[in-house]
Amino acid sequence: MWNDLVQMFSYPFMTRALLVGILVSLCAAVLGVTLVLKRYSMIGDGLSHVGFGALAVAAAFQIAPLYLAVPVVFGAALILLWISETGKMKGDAAIALFSTGALALGVMIVSMTKGMNADLNNYMFGSILAMSEEDVRLSVILTVAVLLLYVLFYHKIFAVTFDETFAKATGVKVGLYRAVLAFLIAITIVLGMRMMGTLLISSLIIFPALTAMRVCRDFKSVILCSVVLAMISFTVGLAVSYMLATPTGASIVVVDMVFFLIFSIIGARK
Repeated sequence: MWNDLVQMFSYPFMTRALLVGILVSLCAAVLGVTLVLKRYSMIGDGLSHVGFGALAVAAAFQIAPLYLAVPVVFGAALILLWISETGKMKGDAAIALFSTGALALGVMIVSMTKGMNADLNNYMFGSILAMSEEDVRLSVILTVAVLLLYVLFYHKIFAVTFDETFAKATGVKVGLYRAVLAFLIAITIVLGMRMMGTLLISSLIIFPALTAMRVCRDFKSVILCSVVLAMISFTVGLAVSYMLATPTGASIVVVDMVFFLIFSIIGARK
């Protein structure tokens, strides 16, 4: 087994996958805590469908995928957060509306052009092992930017997460930091789609946060535990995928499920 692991990381594409996967997992873990606490757990699923629609449009008009997908998903995230906070529509209803509409649009565009090409197929089901060096460089830059912005605005995001009304009363520009949160979510979702696929990206956001909350009680400890779990789950899932020849995204989710069950048992005994 040890020899298999050594051999696994001797391949350049595996080391690229490990680097990008850990960074994206870190972003998803820290943002996932905020989203779960604000009851936006399924926003990742909805935005990934919006991202797929944007990627289909980009493919049809031969536009660089990230240049279109990031602003479109950012706009959708802003609208979803605004709708949920203003009460114009229930959050789950808004997510369902966006996700089904965008996915249907994406499928129609694909069927009217050249069909399901390899890139769109990768975004639908995930294909982190197929990332090029250019993909890796761009992913590293964007994920580092997400982490730096999160650290920089940590206290404001904390205030907006727990009580927007109180935060607004104390002078916090809630709208601005809601936009920052939407921007961070958009980048993480678009990058995570290449790793987990449209169908599984929400698990990257939900599982580490929910698992950490089984045993941790304060915000910082939940974030730290969530980050560690996300890194371990990705690494173990990647190794399982390599040794058993299973899909990478599904392998990571199965590992997340195992950790969730273990932490649930530990939390129940406290």
